Amino acid sequence: MERQEHKSTSPSLNIKRTVAALAAIGVLGAGGAMVVHQNNAGANGAAAPVAAAVAPAAATAAPGPLVALPDFSQIAARNSPAVVNISVTGSTKVAFDTSGQAGADDFGNDPFLEFFRRFQGPQGSQRGGRDVPTHGLGSGFIVSPDGVIMTNAHVVRDAREVTVKLNDRREFRAKVLGSDPKTDIAVLKIDASNLPVVPLGHSNDLKVGEWVLAIGSPYGFDSTVTAGVVSAKGRSLPDDSNVPFIQTDVAVNPGNSGGPLFNTRGEVVGINSQIYSQTGGFQGLSFAIPIDLAGRIKDQIVATGKASHAKLGVTVQEVNQGFADSFKLATPEGALVANVERGSPADKAGLKSGDVIRKMNGERIIASGDLPAMVGIAMPGDKINMDVWRDGKIVTLSATLGNAADKVAEAAPEHGAAGKVKLGLALRPLQSDEKREAGISAGLLVEDAGGAAANAGVQPGDVLLSVNGRPVNTVEQVRDVVDKSAKSVALLIQRGPDKIFIPVRLG
Repeated sequence: MERQEHKSTSPSLNIKRTVAALAAIGVLGAGGAMVVHQNNAGANGAAAPVAAAVAPAAATAAPGPLVALPDFSQIAARNSPAVVNISVTGSTKVAFDTSGQAGADDFGNDPFLEFFRRFQGPQGSQRGGRDVPTHGLGSGFIVSPDGVIMTNAHVVRDAREVTVKLNDRREFRAKVLGSDPKTDIAVLKIDASNLPVVPLGHSNDLKVGEWVLAIGSPYGFDSTVTAGVVSAKGRSLPDDSNVPFIQTDVAVNPGNSGGPLFNTRGEVVGINSQIYSQTGGFQGLSFAIPIDLAGRIKDQIVATGKASHAKLGVTVQEVNQGFADSFKLATPEGALVANVERGSPADKAGLKSGDVIRKMNGERIIASGDLPAMVGIAMPGDKINMDVWRDGKIVTLSATLGNAADKVAEAAPEHGAAGKVKLGLALRPLQSDEKREAGISAGLLVEDAGGAAANAGVQPGDVLLSVNGRPVNTVEQVRDVVDKSAKSVALLIQRGPDKIFIPVRLG
């Protein structure tokens, strides 16, 4: 999985530290519960007269507790039998390594963030190689009595063999019915019957601050229960714009990946998928895939073996205060359209660069990431309505979403990305306030750099001022110069306060 944020070089020490940290959290939690218990007892038990003697007015006016601490024991007992442990074996070809360390099998694998280690010994330049086994651990949950199981796609990625261990210690070889990397959902099938199942709820009904419960196998410890609250909803992560994640403070760790997140009614509302961590372990931020989205993907995989995704066809960016002032928006909210793909549903709907999409189907778009998340939970062919801020007023546009798998007829290289084949740059015109901040009157912002330009040192965020000495202010001007150049071009780039020429050899 591409989400790895830490790899331990001392596996046994890492485990000890993790267990210690969890023990500390447990102690603190117990302490907090004790304080609440004592406070309640003080209001209702033997300590009440003492409290009244010190402050009689406060004692008589003291309100009861607004929130009662939940008891998850019934939910854990009822649903743990339907939560499974998943172990995965695969292999990867590596260079010969005479040190003997490349095949070390330990908990240095981070099964929550990357299940298949990429081995590279110090003799990686040697010719030849060998297959080295890789191992991973994860969690999942049974959704039908005949053995259909949901988990994360990254849990079973590149798997050669998948083994499912039930709560009653029975083990089964599992077949991967299909996986969807875009949403990180996979569906497995084991040959069994009359299995316990978890009830599925509705993630849309979740509220921020609501208690939730996770069951899984962190570090291989089966049927581990942790609890917390919903910290936020609709989180868009940098590499997962298709998923409006549920953010929680539930303690999840490597091995929890693919396990269920329950509400207080014992219904699955999410699939634990990612953590934000600088250490590889839990640091208070975990993210779950909403079950409303995951269930739709599961149904598609069971029916067809794959999942389809909707497409609008726009590139958007954040609306900051500067943009809000420039566009005369009351608040810095919405998705600023930077580029519209030619022939896409957005193009057919009439969207233009510089539009600010404020609502989709009546739902407010606060951050720019809200838009791809909303599109991500829709289906190809769905009709949507958009409230768009254009020229100081709201206009309503309608679009029929396309299929993300469909290719737009060879138009992309000629639209939006200048000289894409030869140069490798995706460019857009600078906004007025960006020009003022940079102290320039013309130029194009480099949104993405690849190919020859990236190899030469051009980076996203650079400002392209001229090509072969010709000032450029439009994508068409860049394309014209590049098309007339045979072997190389000289790009004048502004990076921060500095200006540099970068020669780019054309392929």
